[in-house]
Amino acid sequence: MNNNYLSISSFFDVQPIPNFLSLKFIKNKETYLQMILEERPTAAFFLKYLNAIMIPWIILAIIFGLYDLQISQAFVNFNSWWGKFGADFGEAPGYALIGISLGILFGGSIKRVKLQKIPSFILSAISLGVMIYGVIDTNNKMAIISAFLSFPPAIFAGVTFSRDWCPYRKLAGAVILLAVINPLIFVQFLKYLWGRVRFRDLSADFSNFTPWYLPVRPKSPHSSFPSGHTAMGWMLLPLLFLVKDRTFKDPKRIGTIVAVFFWGVFVAISRVRIGVHYASDVLFSTVLAFLVTIFLQYFFYLWKRKKTISEKEETNDRST
Repeated sequence: MNNNYLSISSFFDVQPIPNFLSLKFIKNKETYLQMILEERPTAAFFLKYLNAIMIPWIILAIIFGLYDLQISQAFVNFNSWWGKFGADFGEAPGYALIGISLGILFGGSIKRVKLQKIPSFILSAISLGVMIYGVIDTNNKMAIISAFLSFPPAIFAGVTFSRDWCPYRKLAGAVILLAVINPLIFVQFLKYLWGRVRFRDLSADFSNFTPWYLPVRPKSPHSSFPSGHTAMGWMLLPLLFLVKDRTFKDPKRIGTIVAVFFWGVFVAISRVRIGVHYASDVLFSTVLAFLVTIFLQYFFYLWKRKKTISEKEETNDRST
């Protein structure tokens, strides 16, 4: 046991298990190996991902803090067709994923597989009614958002009608929490607090421009910082959880990563292109989306799994 203990510990570069996790809880070598594997990603998780995000963010935040206005002056085209496309449909995939996730979250709690799809069909019917109202009222944004909350959930429920949704409730919960924490709470709170004037609304001499690090006032009618569209564009990030355990060259992994990053970057750039946001606006929305997603991955896929293993070991110990 000692030889195995030392070899496993040195191979994974982890410290031996502390005394308060006495070896009496470990019933066999397989359980011990599993605990070691669980401990390593937990210990290195935040250091690995946060370094990859925070260092580029700090560099870009400094650059954009100095040259935000100049970047917009050089890049903005109010008549850009793809900028307008991003404005109209940039949030649509995010709303589609939210609609699907709501159906899975509530439907997945039902034991009978075919009855699991009922919440999705109810949501689709309600959203369809809102879409029709939006079309009649010529409210394009309402019509587009409600359409993507209506049709994708219904189509997904139809395609997966005979599949059990229970295993996907964890992913659905992560999507809903990301939507609540980032676009709904963080972004809207910062918009209210900052009150930054959009590039398109600046005066002719740009005298009312403010850098990202200087809030205007809480009750300003302007809301440039940060970007809500960009936050919704990155709503697809939790889909990476589905392919995180696939091999690096797996086509599904590559395709998912490319699609998620392409859409997030496209929406962010399109917002700057038509002058409704500065580069720093979309930068902060992007960083917030990544940070929240990292914490959600830790909570749903590392911390909970480790906690489950610990509880099982304690139960086994009490039973002996």
